[in-house]
Amino acid sequence: MNENLANGLVLLGMGMGFVLAFLTILIFTMKIMSKVVCYLNKIFPEAVEEVKSTVKKAAANADEAIAVAIAAIMAKRGN
Repeated sequence: MNENLANGLVLLGMGMGFVLAFLTILIFTMKIMSKVVCYLNKIFPEAVEEVKSTVKKAAANADEAIAVAIAAIMAKRGN
């Protein structure tokens, strides 16, 4: 086996090993942080604000828009 090829394969293995190790550590760290945040959310719950929205008459606006569109088509056709 060529010496350069052997060195390349060693570097390939080391690089992939470091990436695998980093991703494994990252996954476990994220799982631990998720559990910590869930625990802290139980201790310090966030206040939820209710937003009151007004009901708009969408049906009337839709009917009006349809009527305007039909009138525009009729005017374009010349009927």
